[in-house]
Amino acid sequence: MARGRSGRDRAAGFGWFSIVRIGLVQASIGAIVMLATSLLNRVMVVEYGMAAAVPAGLVALHYAVQLARPVWGHGSDQGHARTPWIIGGVAVLGLGAMLAVAALALAPLMANVLLLIGFVLIGAGVGAAGTSLLALLAAGVEPGRRAAAAAVTWIMMVMGIVISAGTAGALLEPFSWSRLFAVSGGIALAALVLTILATFRLERGLPAAALSGAAPDRSSLGDALRAVFAETAARRFTVFVFLSMLAYSMQDLILEPFAGLVFGMTPAQSTSLSATQHSGVLLGMIVAGVGGSAFAGRAAGELRGWIAAGCVGSALALAGLAVGAGIGPGWPLAANIGVLGFANGVFAVSAIGAMMSLAGGGNGSDTGVRMGVWGAAQAIAFGLGGLIGAIGVDLARHAESDGRAFQTIFTAEAMLFMAAAIMAARIAGHVPALPLREAEA
Repeated sequence: MARGRSGRDRAAGFGWFSIVRIGLVQASIGAIVMLATSLLNRVMVVEYGMAAAVPAGLVALHYAVQLARPVWGHGSDQGHARTPWIIGGVAVLGLGAMLAVAALALAPLMANVLLLIGFVLIGAGVGAAGTSLLALLAAGVEPGRRAAAAAVTWIMMVMGIVISAGTAGALLEPFSWSRLFAVSGGIALAALVLTILATFRLERGLPAAALSGAAPDRSSLGDALRAVFAETAARRFTVFVFLSMLAYSMQDLILEPFAGLVFGMTPAQSTSLSATQHSGVLLGMIVAGVGGSAFAGRAAGELRGWIAAGCVGSALALAGLAVGAGIGPGWPLAANIGVLGFANGVFAVSAIGAMMSLAGGGNGSDTGVRMGVWGAAQAIAFGLGGLIGAIGVDLARHAESDGRAFQTIFTAEAMLFMAAAIMAARIAGHVPALPLREAEA
C-alpha cells in the first residue's frame, strides 16, 4: 500500500483506509473487553450465583492496572514500532479473558486466584494495546482528519462490542461452561487474528518523523513525565480528562435502576433506554467527527468548541434528568436520555481528537507517554465514577426519597460536566484548530 502513495500523501500520514484498519483493531479490543466487563459479569452473578461485588471488584481491578499506561506508552516510545505493542497487548488481553473464563470451572480458592490474574492481564492488555494504538493514531493522522479519525475508530469499537455481544448471545444457547469457553476463545482468537492482519505493514505508510523511535530519546520515564507535566496545556488537559470522564461514567450503573425505581419501567423497557442512549452516542460521534473536520479552521470548528458544546449539552441533559426525577412518569425520559447520549458522543469524539492533537504536538518521542498519562487519568475516573454513582444513590436513598436521591447524583454529574467545560475553555489557545485539508495545501 505504501508503495503506491505519492510523496505528498506520505507527508500527510495515514489515509482513510489505514484509519479504518486502526478502527478494526479498536473493534477487536472492544470485542474482548465485552467478554470481561459485560458477559462474564452477568455469568458470574446469574449462572454461578456470585455476589455482584465480585465482578464489580474485578472490573475495578482492571482499571487500577491501567494506571501503568504511562509505563507502556513510554516503552512504545523507546522502540522502533508500536505495532508489536498493539499485537502483544491484544494477545495478553485475550489470554486474560480466557483465564477468567477458565477460572469458573475450578474450586473457589483456585478460581479466585485465576480470576485475579486474568483481570490483571485484561487491564495490562487494554492499557498496552490501547495506549500504543492511540499514540500511533496521533502520530500518523494529519490534523485536519483527527476529529473524523476519532469518530471512525470509536464507532468501529462500538460496532465490535455490538457484533461480539450478539454473536456470543446467539452461540451460548443453551448455556454451559464448555460452550462459554469455546465461544470466548473464538472471539479472542478472531480479535487477535484481525489485529495482526489490520496492522500488517501499517507503519510503513508513515513518514519517518512520525515513527516510534524516529527521534532518539532515551530519557527515563520520570524525565518524560516531568517534561509532559511541565506544559500547561498537558496539565490542564489531564484535569479535564479526569473531570469529564468521572461525570461520563457516574451514570453507567444508575440509569436503568433510575428508570425502574422512579418511572416504574420493566427490565425490557429500561434496557430499551440503553439502546436509545447508545444510538444517541453514535449520532453525536458522527456529527462531531464530520463537523470537526468539515468546518476546520473556523471558530465553530475548533476542537475546544466541540468539547465545550458536548460538555455543556451533557450537563443540560443531566439537569433535565434531575428535573424528571422530581416529576416522575410523564417526563419525556427516552428523549432526555437520547439527548444525553448525543451530547456524550459529541464530547467523546472531540475530546479524543484534542488528545491526539496535544499528543501529536509534542517533541515526537513522547507521544506514548502523553497518551499514557491521559489514559491513566481516564482509567481512574472510570473506576471511581461507576462506584461513586452507585454508592451515592444508595446512601441518598436512605436519607430521602428515590426521586430526590437520583436528583442529587444527576445534579452532581451536571456540575462536573460544567467544570469540565470550563477546563476545556482554559485549554483554549493550546489545542490546535483543525486546518482545512492541510495535507493538500
